[in-house]
Amino acid sequence: MRSSVRHVTLILSLLIVGAACSSDGGDGGEASDGGVGDRVTISFLAEGEAEEIEAYEDIVAAFEDAQDAIHVELRFADEGEELLEQLSTALAGDAPPDIFLMNYRDYGQFAARGAVQPVEDRLASSSVLHAEDFYDTAMEPFKFDGTNQTCIPQNASSLVVYYNADLFEAANLDLPATGWKWEKFLQDAVQLTRGDVYGAGVDPELIRMAPFIWSNGGQVVDDEADPTRLALDGRLSTQATQRFFDLRGAYGVSPPAEVADASPLEEQFLEGTIAMYLDSRKVVPTLRTITDFDWDVAPLPVVKEPVSILHSDAYCMTAASDHQDEAWTFMEFALGSEGQQIAAETGRTVPSLRSVAESDVFLDPSNEPSNSRVYLDNIPLLRAVPNIGPWAEIEEMANGLIEEGYYSNAEAAEVAREVVTQTQPLFARDEG
Repeated sequence: MRSSVRHVTLILSLLIVGAACSSDGGDGGEASDGGVGDRVTISFLAEGEAEEIEAYEDIVAAFEDAQDAIHVELRFADEGEELLEQLSTALAGDAPPDIFLMNYRDYGQFAARGAVQPVEDRLASSSVLHAEDFYDTAMEPFKFDGTNQTCIPQNASSLVVYYNADLFEAANLDLPATGWKWEKFLQDAVQLTRGDVYGAGVDPELIRMAPFIWSNGGQVVDDEADPTRLALDGRLSTQATQRFFDLRGAYGVSPPAEVADASPLEEQFLEGTIAMYLDSRKVVPTLRTITDFDWDVAPLPVVKEPVSILHSDAYCMTAASDHQDEAWTFMEFALGSEGQQIAAETGRTVPSLRSVAESDVFLDPSNEPSNSRVYLDNIPLLRAVPNIGPWAEIEEMANGLIEEGYYSNAEAAEVAREVVTQTQPLFARDEG
């Protein structure tokens, strides 16, 4: 079965970065301090598929063209699985990356250990970046202590529905639109499931279920400010989870395990064998390679109230960095207007900077998806899962149980109880 834990995708490259940085340098001068010529070298770790990499390469190139004092060594983490302890070992080594890009659901485990350098003071005194220019919804989860800005988000994305417009037309169905209900989503998925085509592709994960739980009036955790357990076993939460499970079990509109394991759902959407695919903005660069059919984006279907879940990555500074001033200079560029425009042009991000998000750089309907306004309309509806230290572990364990239950046609109530029970001890390990 597939693993959905993104924090492990950083591990191998962190080790590579540490090894590469340790081997850099020489005897005396700038070289021994990680420099290239007269420039100071900083390392920047990010992750992404081939199409996503372009955004970061372009940002680094533009930054280096704009000044001649700092060189950015760009490293990428491929999706994979490694042990969390290896990441801790890398961060405890002699040469961690100066900056890394991390999702809010993952960074808490490192902030709790003091591995992330808060940027609150630098942000407050910056003449380039101003906190009020960013969407609060994206900024808040990156305040690890609830007050001070720990990292600064580059995007304010959400879970949305990507749909194959040609398949909708062939089935004589109205295209998804704002305000559509879960019942309509399900009916469409049933109608679109024919032959080797499935109506809906969605990974059986906690973050995919969460917005439907919230939309139904349920809760993911018992206390969002100070969570002590998952709350999936509540009546309203279980109702929503059963609806989610029924996509595979009762209705068969999503691929079975053997099909899902054969290739990622994203690839199946690209191939035209999934009509609706649920994911965040990060897949847009890949979807823009589609030439065989027309596609667009719609908000999530509504159970009772419209809601979506925040997907946001931030630039974080390593506490052990020897070049924090230079790292901050790069962060100011990457998170400022020019850097965010470059990222937006590749399709990778929903800019966290309001001025860029609300400009034609992002909203131009001639760039797919034509309905990018959906992401901005979602921002007031976004909710976030906790950023506590053990959250990534909690999510990993929950996802394994949810996936097993989803594909085995288990009862949602039974799975929910098991998830709550199995993850309960992890909450007690919160180091935040």
